Amino acid sequence: MSAERLSTGIRGLDTVFNGGFTTERSYVLRGDAGAGKTLVGLRFLEAGVERDETSLFVHCSQTMDELREKADSVGIDTDDISFLDVRAETNPTDEPRETFVADVSDADLVGRIAERISELDPDRVVVDPVTRLRHLFSDSERYREELVGLARHLKERGATVVFTCRTDRYREVLSFVDDGRLELRRDERARTLTVPKAPKSAREGVHGMRISDDGIAVFPALDPEVHERDFQPESLSSGIPQVDQLLDGGIERGTTTVISGATGVGKTTFATQFMKEAAGRGERSVIYMFEESTETFYERSEAINVPVKRMVDSDSLQLEEIEPVKRSSVEFSNMVRREVETHETDIVMIDGIEGYNLSLRDDRLNLVETMQALCRYLKSMGVTVILITEHDSMTGQVKATGEGISYLADNIILLQHLELEGELRKAIGVLKKRTSDYERFLREFSITKNGIKVGEPMDNLQGILTGMPRIDDEAE
Repeated sequence: MSAERLSTGIRGLDTVFNGGFTTERSYVLRGDAGAGKTLVGLRFLEAGVERDETSLFVHCSQTMDELREKADSVGIDTDDISFLDVRAETNPTDEPRETFVADVSDADLVGRIAERISELDPDRVVVDPVTRLRHLFSDSERYREELVGLARHLKERGATVVFTCRTDRYREVLSFVDDGRLELRRDERARTLTVPKAPKSAREGVHGMRISDDGIAVFPALDPEVHERDFQPESLSSGIPQVDQLLDGGIERGTTTVISGATGVGKTTFATQFMKEAAGRGERSVIYMFEESTETFYERSEAINVPVKRMVDSDSLQLEEIEPVKRSSVEFSNMVRREVETHETDIVMIDGIEGYNLSLRDDRLNLVETMQALCRYLKSMGVTVILITEHDSMTGQVKATGEGISYLADNIILLQHLELEGELRKAIGVLKKRTSDYERFLREFSITKNGIKVGEPMDNLQGILTGMPRIDDEAE
């Protein structure tokens, strides 16, 4: 029989804890100043009020006015939450205090906290920050005994408890009272949440978090192992016969394709061909645009006979322009997941990887790890992934993919500028195809008002990838 769960009231945090906090348990919420501990505690209590439960907030540091102002800033209603002020300055240490030690009956618990607990019989309690209670007791040993006794007393009364504390003040004593532990972190780029200690059902990983005027949201780290959708492996045509010849029929459903090339070579336009064909099959695609506005994309596509507006209007294509530094990588992954699971999306394109790295509020390592997890999730869901990446060389030696991306790729398609006999031209070729053979020749590639044109194999050229192409007279 599974234990009863209490919703935390925070979107995503309940998912991390497989339905919420376990009832009649104690949780420690730790983090540095400004990480969001108090707000998470207040939202947990508000969620209880919304379910006709009794909620008690024991504040040991901030005033009532400060707490209400903080709650109002994110839309938390504190009107029906009960508060108990036990700040050190309002409770001098020379005042008599009773005990929460287990062998003392409720009748002997006449201290301020015990009286309030007896009066309210709360279902949910937050003590913020619990380490400030240390100042109310004569020594650390007494503090430890009282804290352990308080946690036990609240559990026995059926309450679910959250203790908050600063990360640097998490002492051994708190490990005796926490059934679960949450760590909130905030740096100049992002907020994150991890669960160092929790029931086995809690989701592991670094979870994204956002606190704004709209409230608090948690974005669970993707676990590709728990997501799966049946799909039929098959080749997806580009709609261009010569490209399909290069790819031995097309790219396979449920694979990841990296399209690499210098700026202006036509990577996004080329990738859109697969989505145009998907629309003809009645499938849905989405493009996450990190480096181009939707207006510019509309103009370019319509100018070369790619009916993007008609695709969008028919709901076969969704365009999402990603604003810089508005989301963490985990938040973006959850955005993609909602799209896929809500609309059964078939193709996801991220345009481009460099913009992804610059626009999302994470360090480089976390960006790479989150992208890897996202691609594994999409693959398990049978979604075809297209990643657009840019290399630095306009016509010189090519490095096709960036760090952390190449091993994800089932297919790597290269678009390359080249200068030949004084004329600037373009070429397309396949560098990798994991699921089948592919054509080893490069072909000339061009974008015209009638769409993309791909020529015959350029078998008379050598040295294109070195940046010094030359005509092989013997091949002519």
